[in-house]
Amino acid sequence: MKRIKIAGLPEFDASSYLDSEAAIAAYLTDILEAKDPALLASALGDISRARGMGEIAKASGLTREALYKALRPDAQPRFDTISRVCTALGVRLVAQAVHEPV
Repeated sequence: MKRIKIAGLPEFDASSYLDSEAAIAAYLTDILEAKDPALLASALGDISRARGMGEIAKASGLTREALYKALRPDAQPRFDTISRVCTALGVRLVAQAVHEPV
């Protein structure tokens, strides 16, 4: 049996699976549940790559370089940046009650 080294595996890229509004919404919902700002930035980067980084940069008013920097996996982008990218992507983050009133 041939052993596979982890370093030899290709890096997973979620952007190829983000081909519909429903897929994007489900992906972002799952990411938001993790409560990790760096993971959210990375997920927005995945979605931006799926939609075209240049188009999202232009629509958000950011340079392409600034967008890549803000949405890298270890980034801690400002809320303004997240908001501008979400608007450019055509998505909005929605608050939802955790507990239903009794």
